[in-house]
Amino acid sequence: MIRSMLLFVTASAVALTAATPADAREQWTKAESHRWYAAQPWLLGANYAPATAINQLEMWQADSFDPATIDRELAWAEQLHMNTMRVFLHNLLWEQDAAGFKRRIDTFLAIAAKHGIRPVFVLFDSCWDPNPRLGPQHPPIPGVHNSGWVQGPGAARLADTARYGTLRGYVEDIVGTFAKDRRILAWDVWNEPNNGGGGGGSYPETPNKTALVAGLLDQVFSWAQAKDPTQPLTSGVWTGDHWDQPGTLDAVEKIQIARSDVMTFHDYSWPETFLRRARQMMVYGRPVICTEYMARGAGSTFDGSLPIAKTLNIGMINWGFVDGKTQTRMPWDSWKKPYTYEEPTVWFHEVLRADGTPYRVAETDLIKRLATAPKGVVPATPIRP
Repeated sequence: MIRSMLLFVTASAVALTAATPADAREQWTKAESHRWYAAQPWLLGANYAPATAINQLEMWQADSFDPATIDRELAWAEQLHMNTMRVFLHNLLWEQDAAGFKRRIDTFLAIAAKHGIRPVFVLFDSCWDPNPRLGPQHPPIPGVHNSGWVQGPGAARLADTARYGTLRGYVEDIVGTFAKDRRILAWDVWNEPNNGGGGGGSYPETPNKTALVAGLLDQVFSWAQAKDPTQPLTSGVWTGDHWDQPGTLDAVEKIQIARSDVMTFHDYSWPETFLRRARQMMVYGRPVICTEYMARGAGSTFDGSLPIAKTLNIGMINWGFVDGKTQTRMPWDSWKKPYTYEEPTVWFHEVLRADGTPYRVAETDLIKRLATAPKGVVPATPIRP
């Protein structure tokens, strides 16, 4: 059965490859990627959803899209001298109302540009609930981390290779519409594609998920490249200890490494591990951006990781910005023991409280100080207690 599935996925991939336009742009050369990166400020920001949205569907659907909150929160980001935000899109939003979805993206981009922020847009995501549904989203589960986040395209659509043409339409239309838009920093084509899902066993596993993703991810890169975007394409590795050793990479990671214009990775570990992983990514000779980090309870902090990244000129995008319906101030273990009667001793993610005040002033002081220093320079000013 598994062999048959793999053969089916391979055959589908071959068919889709044949349909890829011959004039699709190539992966950027290393020189091209470094020219792009040299033209950027030191990249600094957060993974962003407004406090009023439990997930990417609620963020973007017409009935719950919240420009006022986005404007207020991105103004707070501007005050911290952040210049990017990593923001998740979803194929179902395009399938529901492509024109309306693109209008809302344009509205978001206008707000972000007003505050000097150029987002990284994420097209697909393998994390959390594998069964996304349009319409009103359920309220947050009390005390639980990211209790409403959804995967894209989701388990059913991932397994239905006959409908990959619709996914292609989504990628080509969204990337194509904004391919020359200077307000966008980059395209992250798939977040943690080989992630099983998460949720502490609360969600069912998707059968043959890694094989299915491996059969689709390469095509997503090709579809996006076919629209000749002026922004780089990437997909970040996130698990494992030997990213600089190709023989240890799985099929998905090999595609991520081979096809990304700029290298991206995730790290929620202690500074020593962050430094080791950052150096592993640098061996590929391309600019490097960490698109997820900062989980205080796991040892990943602004204090520990940001100065290292500043020294190495690695862009940094932490998980979470304003405390809200995602509840990611709660730790991962809240899926097994919800924090319903007491707050966690230490917030896991998030930079600001709901009213815009810092969770920890020393962190926001550090962010501002590093953001305003020249590239590669770590100011010696001590952290205010």
